[in-house]
Amino acid sequence: MDIQLGKAGIQHADVIAPLFDAYRIFYGKTSDLPKARAFIGERLEREESVIFYACDSEHGAVGFTQLYPTFSSLDAQRTWLLNDLYVSEAARGQGVGRLLLDAARAFAIDSGAVGIVLETGRGNLGAQRLYESLGYVRDEGYYTYWLALPVSHDIET
Repeated sequence: MDIQLGKAGIQHADVIAPLFDAYRIFYGKTSDLPKARAFIGERLEREESVIFYACDSEHGAVGFTQLYPTFSSLDAQRTWLLNDLYVSEAARGQGVGRLLLDAARAFAIDSGAVGIVLETGRGNLGAQRLYESLGYVRDEGYYTYWLALPVSHDIET
């Protein structure tokens, strides 16, 4: 499998959207390709995230990772939140995830970031092994909390 990596621009939203939809399905959401397309398109158009994608000549787009900029107050420096990583079933086990993570790492270094933070499902053991093989360390000292807020679909951000 000959994998090509690219950094997505707004013109790649239609390429990324089916992968993003599949990613959402993987985590238990209902398929909604128009929603996936709108979300990815908006992130790229507003330059609110950085997306790397992987393609091969046989399957087309086979994976992506999406990073959001953030900061570490304690380190007083930029960090990146690697919020999404997905590799299609057809391409799993062939190094695509590793290539995408390497691209994210190189990008973060080039941007002057002090680190990359990510989280994954407790049952996603394959991803955990991959992250740890690349030097990511599971944080045992902090808990992650989530506050669900009421959402109004009439509000424009």
